[in-house]
Amino acid sequence: MGLQEEFEEYAEKARSSLPESITNESKLILYALYKQATLGPVNTGQPGILNIMDRAKWDAWKAVEGKSKEEAMNNYITKVKQLLEEAGASA
Repeated sequence: MGLQEEFEEYAEKARSSLPESITNESKLILYALYKQATLGPVNTGQPGILNIMDRAKWDAWKAVEGKSKEEAMNNYITKVKQLLEEAGASA
């Protein structure tokens, strides 16, 4: 299985198997790594300070901006595995 296929498999596991109770910090990490892996560096302007949710997402994505697509995919897979393990689900 190639990296792209494994990434897509774990993206589906993240959507279907992770509990809603994972922390917002973990959700932001997954969001940022997913965006970096699929779209590359941030391609939008920074949302205003009063738009808290979008601003947090943008800031998280910006924080991983230097990662290559492959590095972001690997980090995403590792994070999903870790969260599934913590949740008691099989990876």
